[in-house]
Amino acid sequence: MIEIAGIGLHTGQKTTLRLHPEPGPVRFRVQNTEFRPLSTHVLDTARCTVLGLGGVRLMTVEHLLAALFIRDIWEGLLIEVSGPEIPILDGSAKEWLEALSSFASTPIPPQPLETSLRVEEGRSTVLAHPAQAFSLLVTIAFSHRKIGYQQVECPPTALSELASARTFGFLSELDALRSRGLIQGASLQNALVFGDTEPLNPPRMLQEPVRHKALDFLGDLYLAGVPYCGRFIVHRGSHRLHVDLAKLLQPPLT
Repeated sequence: MIEIAGIGLHTGQKTTLRLHPEPGPVRFRVQNTEFRPLSTHVLDTARCTVLGLGGVRLMTVEHLLAALFIRDIWEGLLIEVSGPEIPILDGSAKEWLEALSSFASTPIPPQPLETSLRVEEGRSTVLAHPAQAFSLLVTIAFSHRKIGYQQVECPPTALSELASARTFGFLSELDALRSRGLIQGASLQNALVFGDTEPLNPPRMLQEPVRHKALDFLGDLYLAGVPYCGRFIVHRGSHRLHVDLAKLLQPPLT
């Protein structure tokens, strides 16, 4: 068993998470309620992905799920959480990837895509095309001069290279989001924050924002419940669109 404690990005509440080796599919346990990380258990996608069942809610699952996707862990793990949100840690999936290194990968055969899929909203689009192997292209476009247009493609970038990219936001949005009860736990220690002209803390890497968007997509794609072979293309992605695609991909429960 591995125990990790921290605060939630949005709730600001302290929470403890324990990783237990357990037979069966990967699942969460919150307040004695167990549920699998599946798109059918998504309750909300506003600024993070929220899972739940039977009145129980668990926020900001995407970074941990991205680490599970990268490590190819689909079985043999129970994730017990004491609070309403997964700890944000440093804002990336790096520490989750390190914690999961103690657990063996449990690959399952990737499913083929039978046809192309498309979900969109406004200027945002997510595409999935049949292919012989998994690949991912993510692009973003922001008016901020230190972000602008960015893209990352995997491969050649390894999925593990996305793990250190932190969640990011804008100082100009801080008060409005906090008035909505969001980002109560955000700080320069767990987010890359952009002021009007410059980031307030140094980026870890070139094009960190788009790499984090790719990381978010992997976490949300994990909610399909199984891996897929396919060419995935994400432009101006959002948790809502990612989850919409996962819902189209999730096989019927048996």
